[in-house]
Amino acid sequence: MALSLGEGAAVGGSRLRRQLESGSYAADAYVKVLSQQSDGDRDLQEHRQRIQALSEETAQSLKRNVYQNYRQFIETAREISYLESEMYQLSHILTEQKGIMEAVTQALLQQASTADRDDPALGGARRVATDPHANPFLPLSAKDAAANEEGRQRTLTTLLEKVEGCRDLLPESPGKYLVYNGDLVEYDADHMVQVQRVHAFLMNDCLLVAAWLPNRRGTYRYDALYPLDGLAVVNVKDNPPMKDMFKLLMFPESRIFQAENAKIKKEWLEVLEETKRNRVLSEKRRLEQEAPARAPPPAPPETTNPFEEDEEEEATPEEEIVDLSLEWIQELPEDLDVCIAQRDFEGAVDLLDKLNEYLGDKPVTQLVRELRAKVDERIRQLTDVLVFELSPDRSLRGGPRATRRAVSQLIRLGQSTKACELFLRNREAAVHTAIRQLRIEGATLLYIHKLCHVFFTSLLETAREFETDFAGNSGCYSAFVVWARSAMRMFVDAFSKQVFDSKESLSTAAECVKVAKEHCKQLSEIGLDLTFIIHALLVKDIKGALQSYKDIIIEATKHRNSEEMWRRMNLMTPEALGKLREEMRSCGVTSFDQYTGDDCWVNLSYTVVAFTKQTMAFLEEALKLYFPELHMVLLESLVEIILVAVQHVDYSLRCEQDPEKKAFIRQNASFLYETVLPVVEKRFEEGVGKPAKQLQDLRNVSRLMRINPESTTSVV
Repeated sequence: MALSLGEGAAVGGSRLRRQLESGSYAADAYVKVLSQQSDGDRDLQEHRQRIQALSEETAQSLKRNVYQNYRQFIETAREISYLESEMYQLSHILTEQKGIMEAVTQALLQQASTADRDDPALGGARRVATDPHANPFLPLSAKDAAANEEGRQRTLTTLLEKVEGCRDLLPESPGKYLVYNGDLVEYDADHMVQVQRVHAFLMNDCLLVAAWLPNRRGTYRYDALYPLDGLAVVNVKDNPPMKDMFKLLMFPESRIFQAENAKIKKEWLEVLEETKRNRVLSEKRRLEQEAPARAPPPAPPETTNPFEEDEEEEATPEEEIVDLSLEWIQELPEDLDVCIAQRDFEGAVDLLDKLNEYLGDKPVTQLVRELRAKVDERIRQLTDVLVFELSPDRSLRGGPRATRRAVSQLIRLGQSTKACELFLRNREAAVHTAIRQLRIEGATLLYIHKLCHVFFTSLLETAREFETDFAGNSGCYSAFVVWARSAMRMFVDAFSKQVFDSKESLSTAAECVKVAKEHCKQLSEIGLDLTFIIHALLVKDIKGALQSYKDIIIEATKHRNSEEMWRRMNLMTPEALGKLREEMRSCGVTSFDQYTGDDCWVNLSYTVVAFTKQTMAFLEEALKLYFPELHMVLLESLVEIILVAVQHVDYSLRCEQDPEKKAFIRQNASFLYETVLPVVEKRFEEGVGKPAKQLQDLRNVSRLMRINPESTTSVV
């Protein structure tokens, strides 16, 4: 029976799944039919449970599939990354091999030309065979090829007249000619949406991109110009409807273009690669031809004329030749591009150091200037990438050590000031983010513990990393001190907003300030003392808290004074009396026992006892907040609080006529002047480190023992 029920539930669930997955499913019609067929609320509840069970089953199945495919996705992405890197290296190696083969071919041709010079007859025959004007028997296509370059230059001039704004950026030169051109569509690299229609002009040394002008047919507007030396072409795999695309890499940016069809895309890829190779080979041949031309002239024959020696010494020496035909120097711009693309910053800086070391004692010739111009462009690209690595927009995870790589390479590039600025800006953003992500707990002290731990730990790690990265740049330490002060101000803003703006009690504020001071002392491990900064930033808020709490005590004391009946306290139970004794002992009043009587009676007024406990509590909490800038504020607050009690006792003593009450008031005054005030003076001197003359004068002037018991006046 149970089996049949289970089979029925499975069949029902399968039928329900097929019904919900069908293409003709309509929710409104389904609910309407279900309501008509159900017998009552119970059927609807059961159907709801079946749908909920089906939903949970589907969710679990989806989770399992996601988990199973997640690892495969990660592994596939990693393999694709490795494969892409290997394909890039393979392409680079093939390009080098092809360049070597073409260089060998050119060398053989040069040897053949040398043989022609040695044998004039053979050379003349070859010139006649190859010159289309000297040999009228050559076919027409060969004669056209001889004038091809001139025609391409005329075509380039004609086409560029249609591009607005490129005449000044693209000066005419004898060797510049048009290789290929055509219409393309540019797409956004991030969102793959169409950006604009462009027309690209590929010349033998650069690529010009011009945008279409929609209102002027056949006319374009200059958009960008890219030298072929720093341009890389990457094929984009077809992913319908995005197809026939290729990517141009101009580090650190990239652009994606779409050709009209696959054939045109293939032509663009082939002609771009071929033009780049021809550019490299022509540059290499030019350097090889200039090197022999600049060879030093033969030394003149020695003579015995002494006047000629003086003239030779005064003559300007010939310019020294710098050998730039080394293979690693020729490939240096491309190697720098590869290092930047592969994020091999150390390798790029090593190449630059190698070049600087090689050219260190060499004269600055025209060829060296041209090489420097190419290298400087790569240095700017490398600097931009390193700056982006340190920008706050990047991920702030990993702590300050994550910035060490970029900072060290910027320092090696001679930009320690920029590295220092970017490092500190990055750490400021990280600290700000960490503080902002802290959850504001219900207990203020718990939040302050977390805030201090996060902030001062980050500050300590930043200081240690700064000392490691900029050990040889002592001029940057002043920037770190300025940054630390700014960071401390940010910390104090968050601290004050939670502690002082929320009107916490003085005891809570004192504990929070104590925690902040203890964490601040941790910075002394690295020789950094910021205690004076936190004092200067908190002094205003602490003064406000002390004055606010002083006003509360004064108002409470005045309120109790207005209801004073001058009666002894009856604590009812020995436990309550013992608790009061312990409280007074913790306040520093050790002679409180002489004011206690029999049967839980205390020979003091409730007002005086409450005033004593409140004043001593205020003094203890204020001393936790104390630093020299608060000395007068604390002292004046204590004097104001004590004067309220002193004036009330003096007034009551002058106005009371009952002898018994008058004696009781005199006993409370004696406790106040001879017990409480000395304890306040002693505790203040212990906490501050020096006596308070104002408190001594107040006690001496207000001493009740100087009052004549028979008189109704007192000296205050």
